[in-house]
Amino acid sequence: MLFVLLPFFVSAAASAAIEKRIMGSESCKSNRQYHVQIKSTQGGKSCGGALLNTRWVITASHCAEQQVKLKFALNLKWYQKPLKIAVKKNEQTIPIKQQFTFKDEEGKAHDIMLIKLSKDVPPQLPTISYDKTGCTRPENHANVEIGGMGAKKAGGKPVNEVRCATTQISQCGENAKPNSNYNSDETRVMCGFKPGVESCFGDAGSAVEYEGKLHGVIVSQPVDNCSKHIVMLDICHYIEWMEKTMKENS
Repeated sequence: MLFVLLPFFVSAAASAAIEKRIMGSESCKSNRQYHVQIKSTQGGKSCGGALLNTRWVITASHCAEQQVKLKFALNLKWYQKPLKIAVKKNEQTIPIKQQFTFKDEEGKAHDIMLIKLSKDVPPQLPTISYDKTGCTRPENHANVEIGGMGAKKAGGKPVNEVRCATTQISQCGENAKPNSNYNSDETRVMCGFKPGVESCFGDAGSAVEYEGKLHGVIVSQPVDNCSKHIVMLDICHYIEWMEKTMKENS
């Protein structure tokens, strides 16, 4: 995740804005311990995901759709010693048959996916919860928490730590939408914008957190550039499918 840092010789009037941008680039430390790193075994894909329970991960569809390797416990140095022992070197390789993409009534795929793990991860690993009933979309200008392991600059490689930032729900621009391979409509897509906060290669699939709960998945998928307007899918529209998919494939 790229956080733009302006040169230090700017005027004092801009110093507050710079401070916000520097603060936005902090390591997540002990936060977002539910974050999962997802990489294709063939190479070329690097994304994030979120652990929902000991057997299921949510991410963006374009992050997988082929054999992928998932890594857990990425903020291991912030764990207490007993937990470190339980979760150390926890990773799994997942085949396509355990990947479930949402498809609407017309059979069109949306850029959201559930991944069934081959075995349960240790129950000590933190997960993220969501509202199963009464889920409502965050209002415009609401602050939402995002994070990922994306590159620090356009064209760069993903980093080795989970980094956190805050962005604000905003109106989506004309070109702010999921990849054309996936169906989208204004009711399911939401966008985030805050000066200095951008999503880069490696951030897609990561969770959007609002008031401590999962509310979205980042679907922006820049490769050579970073996205100032971060495109996300609102999970409120997918909860019934999530619950059904996990139950029918348990």
